[in-house]
Amino acid sequence: MGLQKNFGLIFKAIPDEAPVMGEHLKVEDCPFDVDQKLESNYVLVQSLFASIDPYMRSLLVAPSSDTYQDAYKLNEPIWGLAIAKVLRSESKQFQPGDVVSGLLPMVQFSYVYTGDDNKGAFNIRKLENPFNLEDYRLFLGPLGMPGLTALSSLYDIGQPKKGETIFISSAAGAVGQIVGILAKHEGLKVIGSVGSDQKLDYIVQDLGFDGGFNYKTEDALVALKRLVPEGLDIYYDNVGGTQLDAALESMKLFGRIVACGMISDYNNPPEKWYGARKIMYVIDKRLSMRGFIVSDDNMGPRYKERHQQTVGKLLTDPRQRAKFRVDEMGDVQTAAEAFVGMLAGKNFGKAVVRMAV
Repeated sequence: MGLQKNFGLIFKAIPDEAPVMGEHLKVEDCPFDVDQKLESNYVLVQSLFASIDPYMRSLLVAPSSDTYQDAYKLNEPIWGLAIAKVLRSESKQFQPGDVVSGLLPMVQFSYVYTGDDNKGAFNIRKLENPFNLEDYRLFLGPLGMPGLTALSSLYDIGQPKKGETIFISSAAGAVGQIVGILAKHEGLKVIGSVGSDQKLDYIVQDLGFDGGFNYKTEDALVALKRLVPEGLDIYYDNVGGTQLDAALESMKLFGRIVACGMISDYNNPPEKWYGARKIMYVIDKRLSMRGFIVSDDNMGPRYKERHQQTVGKLLTDPRQRAKFRVDEMGDVQTAAEAFVGMLAGKNFGKAVVRMAV
């Protein structure tokens, strides 16, 4: 094959607010020699699907920025979770044809170091698929990081109990939909907020939520007073801003708030953050509010086995599997548009990009 076209999503400039296609993120060809001799412990992989997630916005910053992961490097491909196929291997761990998952640059082809000394920038592992699921995209959504995020935080921080009431913002998103499905299985009353009437129909009719509202057409506090006048036991926050304020005012005594994300401020510099204007309710109502990162030792790693078994079993039931939405937002050529669209809430469920075209 020799020199091969190798399109990828490149970080071109640091955005002050929302990233713009072609200015801050751009798809470029990174010519790649797929016949290059492999050194020991290296494999050549072809990416099949790449995940795009809200946390990636926090890495489009200057190298000196205070982030929980290293910032992306200018004029290089951004990276994220992906599903790939091994084409060639000089590693004892992998054989050609193996399907793998892991952290990879968002390009179509890449060389990955697989040694045990952790000197490589990226990492992969064989895809574990005990339930023989054919749709690999599910391993970037319910069986991937979003699913582990949802389950570990709901149970560790939310501590749901049958008969309680939970409100989930961004309820049709990658994490929100899974939190809702798990909460319903635990016997909770589940309320969600979404950004369109189509998504509202989805969470109520398909996911079985007990109610919901479109935050673009109804004020969050008004909606919560209408839907749950008795108040909230748990708020699962993916949004922050005015929805966090509305939830704070609507919480019952000793309620729990799971701070998963605050996407309403991701494109704003710190001086423009909305913040939490009703934070006094944390004291008045004796609330617990905790943030987390899924890779924390007490979160994802602790719940990994439970997550795979619980969600995996759900996905083996065709009726349950149909509930989980994966939104393939185009291919590698439209990856910049997909990234910007994901931040604007245009995705319906877990956002992924098809890399193999």
